[in-house]
Amino acid sequence: MANNEESLSDLVPPQYPSFLTSLRDGSVVLPFPIWRDAYINDADLETAQRAYDRLNPHPLKTFTDKLMVRTNAAEISLPKSFINCTEDIALPHSFPLHPRLSEKLGPYRLVQTAGSHELCFSDPARLARAIIEAGRGLELIWF
Repeated sequence: MANNEESLSDLVPPQYPSFLTSLRDGSVVLPFPIWRDAYINDADLETAQRAYDRLNPHPLKTFTDKLMVRTNAAEISLPKSFINCTEDIALPHSFPLHPRLSEKLGPYRLVQTAGSHELCFSDPARLARAIIEAGRGLELIWF
């Protein structure tokens, strides 16, 4: 959750960019062993490999370019929720997504669920239940 004039690289530990493998087209990928251990640590090897094989390289500039927004998330009056996957170690526990980044939302509903950063691959039904819980009682606004 970046605020105005922050980049994703500003929100991760300094050694994290070194984990990325740069490709000639300006995109990056995480090597499978790092992705397996830190992002999808709740899946068996076959599920992890099948999910990894579906991933696309990610443009490096989405990590390094500063976000330019008129209003930071905490200043927006819409209801917000944060789904915290309790086995998510994509960032180290000393540098957590929650509460370090979730608090940038301002007031929000916290939904805790078991799972890794890649719960969409390892247990999509559990993620769907968390999304439903996160939206419980909120008006959905589609843009």
